[in-house]
Amino acid sequence: MAPVVLPTATKAPAAVEREDLIRRLPDGARAAFQRFQAGGDPADLDQVVLAILKDFAPRNSTVRLDQLPGETRLIDDLGFDSLAITEVVFYVEDLFQISITNEEIAQVRSLGALRSFIRRKIDGHQTA
Repeated sequence: MAPVVLPTATKAPAAVEREDLIRRLPDGARAAFQRFQAGGDPADLDQVVLAILKDFAPRNSTVRLDQLPGETRLIDDLGFDSLAITEVVFYVEDLFQISITNEEIAQVRSLGALRSFIRRKIDGHQTA
């Protein structure tokens, strides 16, 4: 019997993948991402992060994330589960080309903590 040969996935160039990720953002967040890339304004980064959270938020959530206090808890208040948080982490890693460990993200429990954490990771990545 001949061995089964599975097709291998070909990975698209990183630039193409990143363009696909950027295209997934709503128009306002896409513009904020471009502004952040050009100028590094944390307010633009926050807008992108909130758009990503909204995209992965539980579908029954109608809350405007940009109007919530920073202490709003991702799991307890917004209903995120571990799968949704994992998807957010993967998306952020790919979009900003950073690496986030499970231990790091386990410490992030609120909107404000997530925004601060991503800022630090990006700042650390840009200076490295």
